[in-house]
Amino acid sequence: MIAGSALPMSAEGTPDVRATRSGRARRAVRAAGVLTIVLALVVVGALVSPDFLSATNLVNAIRAVALLGIVATGVAFVTYSGHYADLSVPVVMAASGTAVVAALPAGLAAGALAGLGTAAALGLVNGYVIGYLRANPIVWTLVTASVLDGVLRWLYSGQQVYPDATHLAGRRFLALYGASIGPAPLVLVLSGLVIAAGHLLLSRTRFGAELALVGSAAEAARLSGVAVGRRVLGAFMLSSLAAGLGGVLLTSLNKVGAPYVGRGYDFSAVTAVVLGGVALSGGRGSVPGVLGGVLLIGLLANVLTLLGVGTFGQSVVQGVVFIAAVAWQQRELRGAGRDDA
Repeated sequence: MIAGSALPMSAEGTPDVRATRSGRARRAVRAAGVLTIVLALVVVGALVSPDFLSATNLVNAIRAVALLGIVATGVAFVTYSGHYADLSVPVVMAASGTAVVAALPAGLAAGALAGLGTAAALGLVNGYVIGYLRANPIVWTLVTASVLDGVLRWLYSGQQVYPDATHLAGRRFLALYGASIGPAPLVLVLSGLVIAAGHLLLSRTRFGAELALVGSAAEAARLSGVAVGRRVLGAFMLSSLAAGLGGVLLTSLNKVGAPYVGRGYDFSAVTAVVLGGVALSGGRGSVPGVLGGVLLIGLLANVLTLLGVGTFGQSVVQGVVFIAAVAWQQRELRGAGRDDA
């Protein structure tokens, strides 16, 4: 249910408390299931590799999970709006990272603004075309990804772009991903801020309440006076901004700007979103739930890497997890009559 909405009503017009309790029970079971798998992955990781619990691996895993958390929080808004997923996420990350590197001669702040500004512009285009012109979100974001990938390769002649480490801004940028604020990795702090802001925006604001209505029944929302196009545009803007921030951090980690930076983050993010309980059909879910999905996907990737499973094998495993998550979600929705799942 959206914030401030009425309880499910029975035939007599009174709140159906049983339906509400049933929905909460299903969400609790889902959360418990995700947490159980996360704990199982920790145990498996510790058993199969002595390096799993090493300080180096734990810090690397935390940073990787935090980065995915930033991107997945943005994608959650698109899914919540009933538009499935933003498949332009990888190329938005690449474009933002490349823009930062290109603007670094003007300073680190200018580079960051260039990266996030690029992401915002791409989100604006996606949101306008999908929200106002009602383009198919999957088709349009694939078009965006394809065109932008070609533009990046043309602009830089298919070459990678390296930050200039001889300048202070370049050195600071290269150290950005590995930086810490006190004992906490910077990427973890940023992820926490993004997740907290996303949760408040989705659960405590008019924007979040109206986005839930748009995701549940866009035409009903339009007839109720909700500015559907504006809300969808906002969701895609948030997705692109989160992807842009993730792209800046990932480019700092890779120490290079390139069209392939961010590859695979679209699927990882939407898998985490679905695992976290956000309905692919829209209108249901929460950002804290997405955090559980992020932990599961991040730890799964870490354990598979320690086991020596290659990129192809990891993609297969993640695909199986995604199919299982969607099947479980559809089972929940059918069991709830899609009233309170």
